[in-house]
Amino acid sequence: MKRTVTALLAALLAVSSLAGCAAPADDLMKDITPNPVYARELEKVSDAAVTDFAVRLFRDSLTDGENTLISPLSVLAALSMTANGAKGETLTQMEAVLGMPVEELNTWLHIYLANLPEAEKYKLRIANSIWFTEKDSFTVNEDFLQTNADYYDAGIYRAPFDGSTKDAINNWVADNTDDMIKEILDRIPEEAVMYLVNALAFDAEWQKIYPEYAVREGEFTTEDGRTQQTEMMYAEEYSYLEDDMATGFLKYYDSRKYAFAALLPDEGVTVTEYAASLTGEHLRNMLTEYSHETVETAIPKFETEYAVEMSDILKKMGMPVAFEATADFTGLGTSTDGPVHMSRVLHKTYIKVDEKGTKAGASTVVEMVAETAMAEEPPEPKRVYLDRPFVYMLIDCETMLPFFIGTMMDPEG
Repeated sequence: MKRTVTALLAALLAVSSLAGCAAPADDLMKDITPNPVYARELEKVSDAAVTDFAVRLFRDSLTDGENTLISPLSVLAALSMTANGAKGETLTQMEAVLGMPVEELNTWLHIYLANLPEAEKYKLRIANSIWFTEKDSFTVNEDFLQTNADYYDAGIYRAPFDGSTKDAINNWVADNTDDMIKEILDRIPEEAVMYLVNALAFDAEWQKIYPEYAVREGEFTTEDGRTQQTEMMYAEEYSYLEDDMATGFLKYYDSRKYAFAALLPDEGVTVTEYAASLTGEHLRNMLTEYSHETVETAIPKFETEYAVEMSDILKKMGMPVAFEATADFTGLGTSTDGPVHMSRVLHKTYIKVDEKGTKAGASTVVEMVAETAMAEEPPEPKRVYLDRPFVYMLIDCETMLPFFIGTMMDPEG
């Protein structure tokens, strides 16, 4: 028989109070099956809203001249879980930034995450968890936990919020990113009462692996004019992207379930200028209306990681109240130590692109505190050599949604 989070939480609290001490983290989801969610198919309007959020987050995350890499999907999942505890103006601002009412986000993410394609040569796995303090001063809202268990399959842990909890959260993230993100949480402040955590791992082999002869030394030129030798991977692709300021292409992973998308700004257009011109609608149109043309391509082999604290970015995007003591997160829980609000949104990513394929990992932690057609003659092939700074994405080919977006300014950076 299914047991709810509410019932198990009550039992656990009773046991732990009798015991007088707690383990480093009590797993409240052992032997629990989340309640079933009955939902319709994904709506295209929701796909568009998610793409729009991805582009806005990408634009506001850029730092001139630096490699950037974010996972909008990871951030969206962590913030959507958090939004289930928001009320009033706090919720209104969060929904405006996220692009949908929280009920729609819950449904969309539940369906999307439950239907990600996976096989031997490709996978995109996503996990969620909620960790809350065992302090008597904090009372968690059981309905909030139940909602996130139902829609996000979130693991739920009650913990002492000391060094052991920091290690447990970091170990959970490492386990769920295949060790690509080994540490995301640097400390647990005294006023912390909850962490909402998302972890994502992508690993896929190219549909056509680069043969040895197609990988050779090339030259990459940075925006400030520096040149550097780097290994370039050469191939012909057949999905061409173009707009008024850039050209690009899609390169598919095995079975064409996922793809690497690259956009090279035209000569004289910086990556920052090009990113500023992007909108969710424009990007979605480009990705869904690509041209079936032969394109000669070159991709530098690269490996990069990125970390950012996103509170200022999210405030700029339109949700400042969530980070203030006036925030209303009473749907999440209450504390006698003061109002519960968001303190930090930690985001960390990793990607490696080589001749065999791509591995990428991401994690987001929300810290809550109290206080291809034939022709008679083939046309001249297009050419897009990524030998200078470019924008790149990992996309889900079913919905054409970018679950990673980055800029490669310096392969050695």
